[in-house]
Amino acid sequence: MNAAEQATNLRAASKIASVVGLFKAKFQDVRSDLKPWMNDPDTRDLVDPDSIDIGFHFPGRSRRFQSRSILVQIRLADDPVHPEECRAIGVELAGFDHTGKQWQLSTIGQWDFEGKTCPAEEAAHELKSFCRQVLEIFDGS
Repeated sequence: MNAAEQATNLRAASKIASVVGLFKAKFQDVRSDLKPWMNDPDTRDLVDPDSIDIGFHFPGRSRRFQSRSILVQIRLADDPVHPEECRAIGVELAGFDHTGKQWQLSTIGQWDFEGKTCPAEEAAHELKSFCRQVLEIFDGS
């Protein structure tokens, strides 16, 4: 679900802002998009209500990241002890360019990149580090 729609309270908005700030600090030339999904019925049917989705767009296609845009999906689970809180159970990244999806990474499982063209080794390491930090933001409550 679009990050803008998930920012329903101060704690959630703060965590989303922290994730955006973290990504922009690592990759200064990106533009963030808190509404990466279109608001049409077909798209709404595909959107996961238990995720926070943020798009990041480079000024052009990045050779290091083998993409022009990166979609970050933070997968959420309810906290039974604190029902008003959600915790992150994983992070999924996907890189896109004008030809479509180039690669994906999920922290649920092996943390391996899959796809047509994957990021360069240094960029892949930076993206995995970003994922670890996102999980820390949501575990720190």
